[in-house]
Amino acid sequence: MNTDPKDPSSIVDRRYDFVFLFDVTDGNPNGDPDAGNLPRIDPQTQQGLVTDVCIKRKIRNAVAALAADRPGYDLYFQTQDAVYEKRILNRLHQQAYDALKKDGKLDEGDGKSQKNKADNTAKARAWMCKNFFDIRTFGAVMTTGVNCGQVRGPAQITFARSIDPIIPMEVSITRKSVTTDEEAEKQAKADGYITGTMGRKNTLPYALYRGHGFINPLLAKNTGFTYADLRLFFDAMIRMFDFDRSASRGLMALRRLVVFEHDSALGAAPAHQLFDRVRVPALGPDRAPRQYADYQVTIERDGLAQGIGVYELPQDLDKLVPPGVA
Repeated sequence: MNTDPKDPSSIVDRRYDFVFLFDVTDGNPNGDPDAGNLPRIDPQTQQGLVTDVCIKRKIRNAVAALAADRPGYDLYFQTQDAVYEKRILNRLHQQAYDALKKDGKLDEGDGKSQKNKADNTAKARAWMCKNFFDIRTFGAVMTTGVNCGQVRGPAQITFARSIDPIIPMEVSITRKSVTTDEEAEKQAKADGYITGTMGRKNTLPYALYRGHGFINPLLAKNTGFTYADLRLFFDAMIRMFDFDRSASRGLMALRRLVVFEHDSALGAAPAHQLFDRVRVPALGPDRAPRQYADYQVTIERDGLAQGIGVYELPQDLDKLVPPGVA
């Protein structure tokens, strides 16, 4: 296996494939707005689903906390509590052109030729990759109005799927307050007092989810994704539920993060063969899981192809990417 030191500023030059397990207790990990915010579910297998977009949002939230105010680690897709300007994408695109123009790097030309536009778009794209962590990590389509091009990011994450089928619960909740004077008067007139408001809450008693991810070094070269970025990415995954702002999440925790490191850009084995080595048998229809200890997780390390290392995070994070790389 390639054991060369990883310089924090150097571009990731080898492939990584990883498996992650997380669980939820008495919460809703990813509500479906098209189904009354019920937990997402595969209608054929009844397995729970958590989308890749949901997982990326949690990673972004962790990055915002871990790399606050660090140059080059701003976020393109902000949270709902971000300031007004930071949620308007074309304003962020314009920042790239303004900065390039200020530095004299914009190709003024006649401003009309296709070559002139393409050159400026490429420069704006590179500026966005340099300044926004989630663009150089996950990619982005930035062709809306103010054109900064399109970026394919090196980090890819799949949907997460529950090991066993889930049975969502919908419980009634009450609030003894009302929102408006009119509502209060209406209830008082009908019942003699303010009766309050009824609502519904969707939860799962328990579910263990499994997801997969990939780091493609060929795309890392295009976006400037470095080993400093890689360490922050995995650190954010480890702590993504610590900074989760979802009010309905319940108790969620990352249980395992198994990373397969290749010693080359092309890799030494197909990802699916490596993923098959992380085994989490389903409990079956006769048992209802209620805690992580109900499952037996095993990792088959024997017989790995030469040039592949296996790391379990967080305990092996410093071995995977040295602490100086941050």
